[in-house]
Amino acid sequence: MQTMTDSALPRPREMYDALLQRDASYEGIFLFGVKTTGVFCRPTCSARKPKQENVEFFPAARDALLAGYRACKKCRPLEALDAPPQWLRALLADVEADPNRRWTDADLRARDLEPARVRRWFQQQHGMTFHAYQRARRLGGALGRLRLGEDLTQAGYAAGFESPSGFRDAFHKLFGNAPGRARADARLVVTRLSSPLGPLVAAATETHLCLLEFAERRMLKTQIDRLRKLLSAHFVPGDNAVLEQAQRELSEYFEGRRHDFDVPTVTPGTEFQQAVWAGLRTIPFGEVRSYAEQARAIGRPAAVRAVGKANGDNRLAIIVPCHRVIGANGELVGYGGQLWRKKALLGLEQGGSIAAQRSE
Repeated sequence: MQTMTDSALPRPREMYDALLQRDASYEGIFLFGVKTTGVFCRPTCSARKPKQENVEFFPAARDALLAGYRACKKCRPLEALDAPPQWLRALLADVEADPNRRWTDADLRARDLEPARVRRWFQQQHGMTFHAYQRARRLGGALGRLRLGEDLTQAGYAAGFESPSGFRDAFHKLFGNAPGRARADARLVVTRLSSPLGPLVAAATETHLCLLEFAERRMLKTQIDRLRKLLSAHFVPGDNAVLEQAQRELSEYFEGRRHDFDVPTVTPGTEFQQAVWAGLRTIPFGEVRSYAEQARAIGRPAAVRAVGKANGDNRLAIIVPCHRVIGANGELVGYGGQLWRKKALLGLEQGGSIAAQRSE
């Protein structure tokens, strides 16, 4: 497969072959529209395959919608598809059951899994290879043991490292400091949460959610770096009760059963940023404010531009509802998660549905 960029797609022939084979490894890489029917589909759609000359390819649902296509009713390309493919689920279950086991390419082949295919999926979903993911899980477990006061050597061996020096080297490479120093640092567990508008990256301490961003947001890496510094923290893949609560409440929100969020959050920032973010939480569900109205609401009527910047620095999408702030003329402006998502969120809160908003 060709190397992907934000605007590039694989070669048309490669994508057409993938849709003919219903290749699940191309999920999230492209969608295709059928000119003769006006419908767009996932690569794995079970509908009758069109001729190549009748196919148009798109990197995302938004692009297909803007080109005038409607969503296929069979493969439902507007719905979230964050669940792992069937061919990978048994392996993931075994990894979760024993995170300290070292899986080799030979182990994967013994299970009739092509290592390159597994690697490609992990790179798409987690931004790292399968082997890097395993290593991060082991290191995350070791970090948790250090938090509980376990001896450094014991923590390393328990995490599957063959020597203390190997543990130290791997730990330093991933977390940026020596494992002995990590006892004083915060541990932020990071995972991906699903939504009808695409996956979100979420991070939490054991008690508070501190990051919720759409996965492709350009500011995501910057926000992670800022959190790392503000909280003296390190990110490790995994799950905890806070992240599970966030996923449950997000699902209820998108189903129209929740207007406010109860998951505990922490939002480190300047005093002004804290005031702006607190002000966002006072905007009622289904209503909007202009940036000027928001500035007046927090007692800073002359700080409209600064309020807009603080909105952009918000790290908790949807939960801290910066999408409810619009331009003075009523236009939708300034949303890091992309304006089509802002429109969809406001439409949902004003009595619509996500699918309907995305189809307009």
